[in-house]
Amino acid sequence: MKLLICVLVSLVFLAPLRFVSVPWLSGLIAGLGVLVVWMASWKNIRIAACTIKRDLMYASTPLCTSYSCHFIAPSIFPPLFFNRCLAAIVKVRLSLHRNVRNKRTVPALFAQKVLQHPDKPALIFGATGEVWSFKALQERCNAVAHWALAQGWAEGDVVALYMESHPLVVALWLGLAMVGVEAAFINHNLRQESLLHCIGVSGARAVVFGAEMTEAVSEVSGSLQPGTTLFCTGDEEDEEDEEQRRSFQAPRLEALLTCSPTHPPYYKLRKGFNDRLFYIYTSGTTGMPKAAVVVHSRYFRIAAFGFHAFGLRPDDVFYNCLPLYHSAGTIMGVGQCLLFGLTVVIRRKFSASRFWDDCVKHDCTVIQYIGEICRYLLAQPVRPSEAHHRVRVAIGNGLRPSVWEEFVQRFKIQRVGEFYGATECNCSLINIDGKVGACGFSSRILPNLYPVRLVKVKEDEKELLRDSQGLCIPCLPGEPGMLVGRISDKDPLRRFDGYADQDSTNQKIAHHVFQMGDSAYVSGDVLVMDEYGYMYFRDRSGDTFRWKGENVSTTEVEGVLSGLLGHTDVAVYGVPVPGVEGKAGMAAIAHTGAGLDLDEFLRAVQKHLPSYARPVFLRLMPSVDTTGTFKIQKTRLQKESFKPQHTGEEIYFLNSRAGRYEAVNDELCEAIVEGKVSL
Repeated sequence: MKLLICVLVSLVFLAPLRFVSVPWLSGLIAGLGVLVVWMASWKNIRIAACTIKRDLMYASTPLCTSYSCHFIAPSIFPPLFFNRCLAAIVKVRLSLHRNVRNKRTVPALFAQKVLQHPDKPALIFGATGEVWSFKALQERCNAVAHWALAQGWAEGDVVALYMESHPLVVALWLGLAMVGVEAAFINHNLRQESLLHCIGVSGARAVVFGAEMTEAVSEVSGSLQPGTTLFCTGDEEDEEDEEQRRSFQAPRLEALLTCSPTHPPYYKLRKGFNDRLFYIYTSGTTGMPKAAVVVHSRYFRIAAFGFHAFGLRPDDVFYNCLPLYHSAGTIMGVGQCLLFGLTVVIRRKFSASRFWDDCVKHDCTVIQYIGEICRYLLAQPVRPSEAHHRVRVAIGNGLRPSVWEEFVQRFKIQRVGEFYGATECNCSLINIDGKVGACGFSSRILPNLYPVRLVKVKEDEKELLRDSQGLCIPCLPGEPGMLVGRISDKDPLRRFDGYADQDSTNQKIAHHVFQMGDSAYVSGDVLVMDEYGYMYFRDRSGDTFRWKGENVSTTEVEGVLSGLLGHTDVAVYGVPVPGVEGKAGMAAIAHTGAGLDLDEFLRAVQKHLPSYARPVFLRLMPSVDTTGTFKIQKTRLQKESFKPQHTGEEIYFLNSRAGRYEAVNDELCEAIVEGKVSL
């Protein structure tokens, strides 16, 4: 019976393809039919039937690079397959190879867009309404390039940019790239030790800082490496700032750029498509930020997949409220302007209350989110502008499953483009069909065509588990595991360019993962895959903890608690208790304590969470630490544990016998530590 079904399925796939002269593809799909039907279980047959359309839209990526791909007729495959496969895959991969061969760079690709529509708005600064046309942006970039050459900087030199989001940030890094100088994007929230670390690890010869950063720069100016030049841009907010700037001899950048020519510099760039473009730093949620290397081809790949996979158009207006020191803002956001001709609205800082007003004002059709932005928007009161916008696509990563459908329904978003990826990673995932809660997928029927995998990892650690042959152990559906991606320096999609320092780079590479002798990038993130191959973010490695013999996902608990508290910030983490196995769950909640009925809260928690996932400790505080990209920071909270803290904060302990949360004072804290109180 199975053999008969095998033959029939093979013929169904094979017959129509013979008419379009693609024997290699016919053989592949016919063989696939044989393999799935004859060798697989009935369960796998069902999975294949449910996912083949999705997987051929995306997982057939490498096959479509063949020049035979132009023989595929739209009538043979669904329009969705034809459009997304050819646009999101073939165009990106072939463009990558073409640009590598021709040694093109991001500035050169931007110059092509300037020729196409010089007077079209490229960037709009939300704070002032100032419009930069493509021609005006290019002229500003040219002025920056001339200024860089006049400073005596050479290809490979680094200039740190330390300023809030502004169109000038784009002109600076793009102009520097025209002559091979690499920008290092410094998080403008950093101060003192962290700031010095980021400037130092990049080896920057100069720092361009915004006037709003003058005080922060003055605090570290005496500790910078000798010979580091400082330049200031923007308007000083007061006379004290101006005096500070003069004290460490930072000339005004505007005056220097005004004197620079606006024509292209007479300079032949030696860098190619796989050479360094700039540095973007990791968020620093688990330690000091690391300077990730971004090459020209990586910039193109990230922006291009966003454009093609999510159906963006050159006439779209892209609302970018994310910081430009982050890859989401500078690559996925601004990249749509530089590479595909969209108009991008840049906002100095994210504002939940002004978000939809801005979208209506600038007639935006695409928005970008990251981290907790969607939850912040849902926490806002209903306002008229959220019903009058023209936004059809929301692109980003970190949209929690607990708020996904509410976000789409309330704000009437036609399409969510959720993806997974880090600036430096080579194992990005994409949710191409809008599966709620998923950050992407891995094909169950063609798993080797996109070499990413979930592998088993030791609990509470980052160490990968190995089998008897020394290889990593793949996870089965439903098993959480570390996401890894095979490294290939010859493939722009599989490259791992690492960080500014080699030690950090080496720490992210594992060997003998898929097969003996190979290398793979280790993401540090724990995901779980369902039976259809959809991937769901579970936790950062080390965030998951065990309590009462069960693994507790901090991400899932945070989503539940935040929903119960009206979408407020919540950080969940495990804290060790002397003499107790595992870690007790603790939740830091952005709440002053006024108006929070802990008894009612506990009843809701008991209804929504299993006993092992319920927080044993609560920490009520005015605000929860977050990064500049709205990711929860837990390092300080974990260190401080459940010890009573500062005034204005309250810590509570779940007394299971009494069935209520009780305030933790020094006496109770000591009793818990000494084991006198049962958990």
